Amino acid sequence: MWQQAVAWQGAGCRSYRGIWAKAATLALVLALSLLSGCGTPYATVPNADGRPVMLLGHDPVAYFTDGKPQRGDPAIRVDLPARSYYFASAEHKAMFEANPARFEPQYGGFCSSGAAFAIKLGSDPGAWVLRDGRLFIFGDVLGLSAWEVDPDWNIAHADKLWPGIRDQGWRGQSLLGYLDKVPHYKTGAQIHGEWLKLHPGQSWPVYDTGGMFTNLFLKPPGWRAAEGFSQPALGYPR
Repeated sequence: MWQQAVAWQGAGCRSYRGIWAKAATLALVLALSLLSGCGTPYATVPNADGRPVMLLGHDPVAYFTDGKPQRGDPAIRVDLPARSYYFASAEHKAMFEANPARFEPQYGGFCSSGAAFAIKLGSDPGAWVLRDGRLFIFGDVLGLSAWEVDPDWNIAHADKLWPGIRDQGWRGQSLLGYLDKVPHYKTGAQIHGEWLKLHPGQSWPVYDTGGMFTNLFLKPPGWRAAEGFSQPALGYPR
């Protein structure tokens, strides 16, 4: 009798586990469905008027002409679908309008390191690289350091993935990227180890990212650079 009771309890537990697993899967699918439209497709931050501004209002052309980030003027603006750019001069604006694809940051302005793993997260106009005539933006000094371990590897993977994730909201896509990892995914520890091999005797940058929950659910792209979290504050676009 006790054997039958144990068997029944075991079957019941397995049945409940199956129900809970199905419920969890259903909840995850529902959450992903809701999040898929949550977040802008580009790394924009709304200004006081609600306009979606790229690069926290920095001039994308200045990276090419001046070799450094430069704050743009809200009065000198170009509006594109789902994103706006500010420029430091009318000349820069004209250059951009003549060929936007030449000056826009790669991967919607999101961290170029994350883009290699189908993740659209983070954007710091002060963390950047010009390579082969392309502007790459990073979420922070850690993203930049990780990307520089092997730029060609990162670019190749991000270029392949970007067409499929370009139009997705950044929150939903980033969550999906973490839950359903690409085959070539590397952990932070793996990247850290590769970096140390290339920089013997040096220390991996110390930087507080603010935590995954804050970056994914509570704050917009570029919030750490804007608010000065673990770095000098650049401010939000006007």
